[in-house]
Amino acid sequence: MCYRRAAGDAWRYAANAMEHLGHPTEQIWEERRRWFESLEEETRGEGNYLISEQACALIAEVQSVFCAGAWVAVIVLAMSIIDAQLRETEVPDFKDNTKKLLDAVNADPELDWLRKRRNSLVHVNPDNPAITVDHQWSDRHKLETDARKAVKLMFEAFYMSPWA
Repeated sequence: MCYRRAAGDAWRYAANAMEHLGHPTEQIWEERRRWFESLEEETRGEGNYLISEQACALIAEVQSVFCAGAWVAVIVLAMSIIDAQLRETEVPDFKDNTKKLLDAVNADPELDWLRKRRNSLVHVNPDNPAITVDHQWSDRHKLETDARKAVKLMFEAFYMSPWA
């Protein structure tokens, strides 16, 4: 019973904090959309690429959460897309963990930063949580900076190997 009450209190606190975050204006949404699409175009360049169908579909989700300002979701999804892309196009049938996958493709060391950042967000550490409701409110700028970096790394991994 105490757990339910504590969880309910935490949820009410979180819902109240999220209410203050609000949704972006149409202008902010469009600025973010243009940034996202121009980065994709710039990173893609003129090459032809083998692309993962699943990773390609998930990029649309990343764009939606990016435009909405759901920064944690951007970070988590970006690493998932990188994983899907590499497993389907670079090393098909790879069965080990993401760290070993990144090593196998000689990935940019920054991708390991993203992997660790994603892991800290999705694997709970009760003594030192990577994200709290307070962080959602007080660390918006840092979260956005990390999300933009995640999108950049996602596109770099997505377009790492031109198809000849």
